[in-house]
Amino acid sequence: MIDATLVKGFVKAFVLPPTGPLLIALAGLLILRRRWRAGQILLWTGVLLLLGLSTPAVAFVLLSLLGRWPPLDVENARSAQAIVILGGGVRRDAAEYGGDTLGPLTLERVRYGAWVARATKLPVLVTGGIVFGGEPEAKLMKSALEREFGIPVRWTEAESRNTRENALRSARLLAAAHVDRVVLVAHSFDMVRAKAEFADQGVEAIPAPTGIPNYRIDTPLDLLPNLSALQGSYFALYEILANAARWSSRLFASGASAGQDASFRKPFSAAGPMGKTCCCAVARASSSNFYNKMSTTIG
Repeated sequence: MIDATLVKGFVKAFVLPPTGPLLIALAGLLILRRRWRAGQILLWTGVLLLLGLSTPAVAFVLLSLLGRWPPLDVENARSAQAIVILGGGVRRDAAEYGGDTLGPLTLERVRYGAWVARATKLPVLVTGGIVFGGEPEAKLMKSALEREFGIPVRWTEAESRNTRENALRSARLLAAAHVDRVVLVAHSFDMVRAKAEFADQGVEAIPAPTGIPNYRIDTPLDLLPNLSALQGSYFALYEILANAARWSSRLFASGASAGQDASFRKPFSAAGPMGKTCCCAVARASSSNFYNKMSTTIG
């Protein structure tokens, strides 16, 4: 069986920038002698795409497509029953720490989660497991919160490998404590999907976004392509793909369910339409399973 996490890594490595646009440009170079016009189109498409995605304006627009989340309303947050902080990656074998430590995204979430916890006095749940080896994210998050920020952690969910599993496994822990309304700490670019995944598990999430995009220009140099903007475009495109996969899985799942219900309600004739009907139902179910796996993979 193909590991969904490996497929996810492949998509991130070869589709998203900078590799995706570079591969387009490389394809253009390879066919340039044999097909000059097509080669030129691919070459310049790759170059201009990479250049565009590296500009702050394009990154800001792409991030804005994922929603313009306002900062957390602390008064409203106090109506929740707990805080959930999503993991966002581990930095493996950090020499200065003598082992694994929090990745940049996770550290930003942990820091903001600590701020929210102090402001609301709510109990904290951290969620994140092992993706490619090393220490579970949640274990490192708990250690940082308690030792470095002085925030106690009540629940530790250390088995999940993607956002869907974050929501599923966290909801089980929360249900045991009769918690169904939480403050959800994640980056603004993945809040749409994270909030939806928790809603699917019956948990109402009050968004507490960190890393809210701010298109501020201090000098003309801020308009030039830069690595920070490319990273913003990377995160935005990743989430756009993840949301598309999620919506597709829901669409095909509902279509397959409707088709199967119709096939069971439809009377079978002596001519033997059973085989045809069953094959269609199986095909719909297979399509649904495929898109569900893709949604899990991207998430």
